[in-house]
Amino acid sequence: MAAARPPLSLKARALQWLAQREHSRIELRRKLLRAAREQARTGQAAADEDPAAEIDALLDWLVAQRHLSEARFVESRVHAREERFGQRRIAQELKRHGAALDAESAQRLCASEFERAQAVWARKFGAAPAGDEAARAKQMRFLAGRGFAADVIRRVVRAEPDD
Repeated sequence: MAAARPPLSLKARALQWLAQREHSRIELRRKLLRAAREQARTGQAAADEDPAAEIDALLDWLVAQRHLSEARFVESRVHAREERFGQRRIAQELKRHGAALDAESAQRLCASEFERAQAVWARKFGAAPAGDEAARAKQMRFLAGRGFAADVIRRVVRAEPDD
């Protein structure tokens, strides 16, 4: 029978999570606070201390050591989402994480919005609705839910040529 391993420190947990994928500062802080509270609840850490100050110091250290980077987080999130979602949805998701699109990424997403919307639409529907307004509205709502701009949605669903 294997011996029980000691619990990971907050620093080790943070590094482990960052090795798996990029995180935003807000997301990593939330995870670390949850882990610290769990350690305090199970008696593995001092229950009377507020872990927020320790976690903020750890996050500052991670930024200083370049383990945690908002720019890398934005880049990885955009790369992971750009094939399925529009610029608005990506920007909204980044905002939830306390980050924002940089000008270069926003310009690149805007320039490819029509092609990306067309590809998403083709995977889901494949063909324009045959004169049925309800089917056309369904397709438009789908693309709007994916965060594509209204003018792009109209051009895709109505199969208008790219300007």
